[in-house]
Order: sequence, then structure tokens, then C-alpha cells
Amino acid sequence: VSTQSTGDTRTPTRTMSTPTNAKDSQQQAAVAAVMVQSEGLPSDTAKTSGHAFSEFETTGRVDYEALLKSYMTTGFQATSFAQAVEVMREMRAWRLSDEPIADDEDDDLRDEEARKQVKTKVFLGFTSNMISCGVRESLCYMARNRLVDVIVTTAGGIEEDFIKCLAPHYMGDFKLAGAPLRKRGINRIGNLLVPNSSYVVFEEWFAPLLHKLHDEQEATGHLMTPSELVHRLGKEINDESSVFYWCYKNNIKVFSPAITDGSIGDMIYFHTVSRPGFVLDIARDIHLLNSEAIYARRTGMLVLGGGLVKHHIFNANLMRNGADYTVVVNTAVDFDGSDAGANIEEAISWGKVRIGSRNIKVHAEASLVFPLLVAQAFCDDDAKAAAAARIAAEQKK
Repeated sequence: VSTQSTGDTRTPTRTMSTPTNAKDSQQQAAVAAVMVQSEGLPSDTAKTSGHAFSEFETTGRVDYEALLKSYMTTGFQATSFAQAVEVMREMRAWRLSDEPIADDEDDDLRDEEARKQVKTKVFLGFTSNMISCGVRESLCYMARNRLVDVIVTTAGGIEEDFIKCLAPHYMGDFKLAGAPLRKRGINRIGNLLVPNSSYVVFEEWFAPLLHKLHDEQEATGHLMTPSELVHRLGKEINDESSVFYWCYKNNIKVFSPAITDGSIGDMIYFHTVSRPGFVLDIARDIHLLNSEAIYARRTGMLVLGGGLVKHHIFNANLMRNGADYTVVVNTAVDFDGSDAGANIEEAISWGKVRIGSRNIKVHAEASLVFPLLVAQAFCDDDAKAAAAARIAAEQKK
């Protein structure tokens, strides 16, 4: 095989003579296998390129904005992250005024200014480890500035937020042995440490409140839902470092269908041993959650992790034939048939993600990715205006 010059490229050419025996035929077959003719790619196909850090060589500073922008053409999960940023930006930018007025449109939504106020309803789901680690502060920013409309999380996601208002978590190591920690009354979450005393403090705060809620239930006959419980706890904690305090303040609905699967459940168990009868109404919450999706003009799903929180949000959006924008961040794979690992094409087959919608899964550990996603997609002019309005309202009080 030789090459010949064609303009500014060098094109492979075959110079092997006509085969005269079986060995020559095999050589020709090898050449044909190696030198398969390429078809041209579309002219607008992006070229693979990463960040060269040339700005540091001249200024001594790293341009982090340019670095993250370069992810789009870096490849692999860097590109998936950049695509997730695009999906979230489009989700936040959409307004009903972008759509033509339907013949059967509600009278109060025929006005252009009214239509500009209708935005995508954002569903945020996260597992408890996101509250355990420092991602909690990013989630708190989202709730504080009402950048989400509906949250689904686990019992641990709720109780650890309140525990952290009462006592800190600490840094540890993934390799710390379990038996010595157990003897010292220290619980490990990955490379984080939570003294058992933190749960004692939480019990001292929650147990009297549980008795009070039980008194109210008996006096009024009203069965509290898990979402109402979280709303009330957010009010009672009265701590601005809490995600759910801000959900209470901004009336962000928080659903936790497995709220008894953790310390809260332990406390309810011990409470009902001595005082039976306290009830949480999960049936009303599923009606409320599904309605949030059904009556939304557009929905977006941002899920950190998998399992219950992912499926609960996805299933609610099935009720409207799928979400319009979807970003999932987790490390789960799909070969075991788990919902956590299921790719988005599988969700489309169920009607949980809308056909033709904007969606991406980022295969990455969320504590590494989510704060960057917030910085790129949720720290824009709209968020700045929301923060300014909140601060101004607080200063007037």
C-alpha cells in the first residue's frame, strides 16, 4: 500500500498486483479490511477538542468558564455534562409565550404577559447521600431561590437536613473499618462520619413535636401527609441552612413516599409503641404529586441518584405522557434491569419521557457533577433576579 498526494490530504492507494495465488488473495483481503473507504461526515460535525489551558500560560489564571464550555467537544461524560447544561438552560428559558395560542386556551392565558409568567415545572429528585455530603448547600441554594417546584427525596434526605441544623457531619475515609467505629458510636456514610449523638439530638427535637402533631390529629381528625409533615418540620426548624426550611418558606412541595425508612420511621415506631394511632396519609400525596405533573404545561426532571426518587418522579410524569426535559446523574448501569440504571430510551418506551424531548443521562458521581451543573445552568439572570427579590423582601421586614 502506498499514498499519493491529493491537495492537502494524502489518500491511501492500493498498489498490490492482481493476486496470482491464495496467499496473494489473503493479502488483498487484509488490505481491503484495513482500508475500508470512509464516507464523509456532515459539514457541521463538531471536531473533538478539549481545553488547552493556554490562557494560564499568558495570564497565570485558569478560565473555568472556557474549561467547562470545552466539555461539549471533549467527549465521553464531559460531553454528556455539557449536554445536561444545555437541557437545563432550555428548560429554564421556556415560557408559554413561546407557543402559539391554542383555540381552547384558557381566557386568562391568552394575554402575552400572562403567558410569559408560565414556566417549566421543575421536578428535582435526590437520594439521602446528597444531603449527607456538601451537595446539601447547592440544594439549599436551589430551594432558597425557588429554582425548583417539586422535590422528591428519601427519609434520610429529609432527616439528615434537620440533623445538620442540630449537629454537624464530619469528614472520614472510605477505608475506615466498621467494627471500631461501631464500638465508638460513630456511623460512616462513605467517607463521612456521623456520631450517633447527632441522632439523639434529632430525637430530642423531633419526639416532642411528634406528640404535638399527634395531639393535633386527634383534635381535628386531619391525617397529615408526608409532604405536610416535611412542610411543618421546615417551619419548626426555622434554620436558614436547611433545604426544607426554604421549601417551607417558598411553598415548594416535598414528597417522600418512604418517609418511614430511616430515623423518622424509628421515632414513629417508638412513639406508636407507647401511644398508638398516629397516621400519615400517603394516598393523598400520590394524588398531589401526580396532579403536579398532569396540570403542568411543561415539565422538567432533574434526578440525582436512582431508585425510589427517580421512579416516583418519572412515574408522575407518565401521567402526562412524559417530561419535556430530563437530566439524570448517577453511576448505575442498565444491564441488571434496575430502574436506577435504566437509560432514558427505556423511560421513553414507558411514556415517562416524552418522544422527541431534550434529555441526557450523565454517568457520573453526583457530588462531583451537580455543583458544576448548578453553576452553569442555575446561576443566570433569572436566578440573580430571584435572589435580589428575596433579599429585598427580607430587608423590608
